[in-house]
Amino acid sequence: MAPVGFIQDDLDLKLLVLYIMDRAAGPITFIQLFELALCDAGVDYFSLTQAVNHMVATGQLTQEEDRYTITDKGRRNSRICQSSLPQSVRQHCDNNLVQVNEALRRESQVRTQIMDREDGTATLCLTLEDDASPLLHLTLLSPSREQAETWAQVFQSDPSALYLNIIKLLNKEESHETQ
Repeated sequence: MAPVGFIQDDLDLKLLVLYIMDRAAGPITFIQLFELALCDAGVDYFSLTQAVNHMVATGQLTQEEDRYTITDKGRRNSRICQSSLPQSVRQHCDNNLVQVNEALRRESQVRTQIMDREDGTATLCLTLEDDASPLLHLTLLSPSREQAETWAQVFQSDPSALYLNIIKLLNKEESHETQ
């Protein structure tokens, strides 16, 4: 039985991975890569795992913790070989990348960091940025790590609410002074 899809062999799969990684707005997880690569019926989990591992070993991708990034070598290879992928596969990848890239950009703009302290409390740092500059950087002392994690989740779910409430509070104080 003939293979299904445009991705027919290991080389095609590696070209697909390079194409996706070259257009990702930031480091992505293997699961995100897998979901993006499923744009073609010729992709399967085990073949993709082997291809990604080989590409890390050959210096086309790097892995830091659970995320992958394309290297300059991988980017060069992608640009040279991208026309080898069928236009329909490239278009499907581009369409799928829109949503992933939006999430990656948001993730890079909204960050939290929790630092445990010796006395059992925790320091929570909240950061909100736009494309050009920081909008908010707030450091809070939390009574526990668990509380800091809860606050971090609330902030990540709606960072603009905290920002707008702080601005509202600051403007309220200003309007009291003018009265």
